Amino acid sequence: MKPRVSLLAAALLLGAWLAIRVIRTSRYSLRDKVAVISGGSRGLGLVLARHICAQGGSVALIARDADELARAKADLAARGGAVLTIECDLHDARQIQSAVQQIIDRFGKIDILINNAGIIEVGPLENMTRDDFERAMRLHFWAPFELIAQIVPEMRIWGGGRIVNISSIGGKVAVPHLAPYSASKFALTGFSDAIRAELARDNIRVTTVAPGMMRTGSHVNAKFKGKHDMEFAWFAASAGAPIISMNADRAARKILAACRRGQPSLTLTFAARGAILGNALFPNLTGYVMRLVNRFLPKPSGAEGNQSRGGSEVRRLIPDWLTRSADRATIRNNEGRSN
Repeated sequence: MKPRVSLLAAALLLGAWLAIRVIRTSRYSLRDKVAVISGGSRGLGLVLARHICAQGGSVALIARDADELARAKADLAARGGAVLTIECDLHDARQIQSAVQQIIDRFGKIDILINNAGIIEVGPLENMTRDDFERAMRLHFWAPFELIAQIVPEMRIWGGGRIVNISSIGGKVAVPHLAPYSASKFALTGFSDAIRAELARDNIRVTTVAPGMMRTGSHVNAKFKGKHDMEFAWFAASAGAPIISMNADRAARKILAACRRGQPSLTLTFAARGAILGNALFPNLTGYVMRLVNRFLPKPSGAEGNQSRGGSEVRRLIPDWLTRSADRATIRNNEGRSN
């Protein structure tokens, strides 16, 4: 009898939890909302914009490539909702301030901010420089900091809003050959978690998203150092692996649902959840595992390895079938040209 009671209690708790999630999600509709998406011209940012427009929202896309922005705007034109594209270098605080003002002038308000812009530079620590770390910090930490500083006062005027900071599994568990990326994403994760409680009193909900590998097609725009071809091979194969990576559309749906609920944290992919849990419970073991993983990654290169190359520029050492799903996402999500 007791096992049945326990199962019934567990089922009731699960049902209540699911019902609360549905209610909280439905209470915040995306219709008529204005969402600002940094890095919104391609990849995950563009997929998020598609879903927001399809649900009746309007989007302002901030990116630095005018051609990519034009293609993104054409992509979104048939999905409903107004679209504003702004060419902006997120490394420049003055350009960010100008972009926010343009959005206010056009829409009159900002309901949602999604800090999505990012860069991935892959390679051994020996081939990385201080500039690589500073560039990652400017884009992954200081750009979100500036956008939040500019937009939060506007949200307060309108009685609240939503902020979604797209961090990474690399911002929870440090990964070898991704040192600048991990360091800057750790900074974003800490900042995002720190401001959550303080902004809640203004009815501004902050969601920290830690995705694992996603099939967005961004592997061709990632930057590689060291033995470029070999670094691209392991990274591209991981980005397209169906078991450890997630479809970009599914990821976008989960992110927007968490945003609507005002959910504090979201981790995407079972592999990412497992890595975070393992690191929390067994940090020493995780350290040993990462040390072992590094043994199988390419060794540092000479002076030539200090040069950064885009994924679309390197020679492919692995068969096409290993990256087929990621390559399809490249075309679908406007990732076809490297910066």
